[in-house]
Amino acid sequence: MSNGSVNSQTILVVGGGIAGVSAAVEAAESGYEVVLLENAPTLGGRVAKLNRYFPKLCHPTCGLEINFQRIKKLKNLKIFTMSSVAQVAGEKGNFTVSVKTTPRYVKANCTACGACAQAAESDVANAFNYNLDTVKAAYLPHEMAFPMRYVIDPSVIGTPEADKIKAACSYDAVDLDEVESTFDINVGAIIWATGWRPYDPAKITPYSYGESPDIITNVEMERLAAHDGPTHGKILRPSNGEAPKKVALIQCAGSRDYNHLPYCSRICCLGSLKHAAYIREQYAESEVDIYYIDIRAHDKLESFHVKLKADPQVSFRKSKPASIEVGDDGGPIVKGEDTITREVYARPYDLVVLATGMEPSNAQDRAPVTIEQDEYGFMVPHQGDKDGMISAGVASGPLDVSMSVQSATAAALKAIQAVSSNA
Repeated sequence: MSNGSVNSQTILVVGGGIAGVSAAVEAAESGYEVVLLENAPTLGGRVAKLNRYFPKLCHPTCGLEINFQRIKKLKNLKIFTMSSVAQVAGEKGNFTVSVKTTPRYVKANCTACGACAQAAESDVANAFNYNLDTVKAAYLPHEMAFPMRYVIDPSVIGTPEADKIKAACSYDAVDLDEVESTFDINVGAIIWATGWRPYDPAKITPYSYGESPDIITNVEMERLAAHDGPTHGKILRPSNGEAPKKVALIQCAGSRDYNHLPYCSRICCLGSLKHAAYIREQYAESEVDIYYIDIRAHDKLESFHVKLKADPQVSFRKSKPASIEVGDDGGPIVKGEDTITREVYARPYDLVVLATGMEPSNAQDRAPVTIEQDEYGFMVPHQGDKDGMISAGVASGPLDVSMSVQSATAAALKAIQAVSSNA
C-alpha cells in the first residue's frame, strides 16, 4: 500500500461458484465496486451440478436463481466468465491484476436460440455432466446457465463446421476470430473463492474405478439423478441402461486416508444418505448398502440419517471395503470385512457409488500469488491479515453449501474492511 493509503476500493472475487457469487453480491450490495472472475462459461460452480442440496434438499436453481436476480440489479458488479487471474502485483489497496480471457466464440448478443447447436455436427464431451454424455460442438452449458449464452468448442474452430455454425446465427453473435487476451485491473482486495474438485477416484486403485462403468462417483450420481442429466433423472446402470436393484454406497473413498486425502470432507456422509434416498424414491424394490467408518450427519440433519435407518431396505454396514473387483458378468463386487460382525464378505452389486472427497482446486491450479495455505492446499490467510487477500468457501477448507455461503459473507466483510481502512 503506497504511503499507507488505499488507492482502489474495488474488490476482486476470483471464482463464480456459490461462495464467489455470494461474496460478490454481498460486497456489491454494500455499495462497493466488484469484479467477479469465473474460468468456466457460466456461474454456479459445482452447486449448479447438484440434483438437490441440503438443508432443504432444494434444486440448485432455488439458491442460485435468487443470486442471479440480485446480480441483474447491481450495476457496480462486473462479471467476466471464461476468465482467470494470470498475475498479481502490488499490495492491499493497490493490486494490479492481469486477467486472462479464453475465447467463447459467441458474443453477448447471443439470444440462446440454439440455431448454432442445430448446425453443429460434431459431438464433444459434456463437462457439465462429468463427461457422462456428449453435447454438440456449439452448446449451452446447461439449462439454467448464467449468462444464458452459447459456447463453441475450440476443436471445430478453423473448420467448415465452424463456418456453418456462424452462418446459422441470425444475430451475428458468432465471432470465430476471438483469441485469448489479457487486460489489467486495479483492485484493493482479492477474495479467492476458487472452490474444489472431486478427488480423482482412479488414484484409489483397489476400487477399480474405470474398470467397470457401474462403478461411479458421488458427483456423477448427482448428474444421473438430475432431470437435466444424461439419463434425464432416471438412475440407471451405465453399463446397460437397466434399473439397479442392489446398490452399494462407499463412504470415505480416499478420504481420511493418509495415502489420499487425510481429512474428512464433511459433505460425503450426508451426500450418500441423500443418494440412498434418491434410489429408494425411484425403485421401491431396490436394496441399498451403505459402507461406513462412522456417519457424520451434523446438526438437525441427524433426523435425515434416522429416517433412512428406519428403511428396512437400507442397510448400514460398518466397514471400509478393502477392494472392489469386477465380476465375470462385468458387475462390481465389493470385498472386505465387517468391523462389527467380523464377517468377511464379497457382495455383488448392480451399481457402486464412491463417496470421494473434496480437493482444493488450488492444490493443482495454484493461484499466481503467495498466500498462506495449509498442508492440504486450502487457503488459510490469518484472521486480520494485512495483505488484502481473503479466502472464501471451499477454497478455505471443506464446507457444505450453507457453510460456504456463510464463509462468503464473512469474506465480503473482510474485503470491505480491507479497502475501507485508511481510505
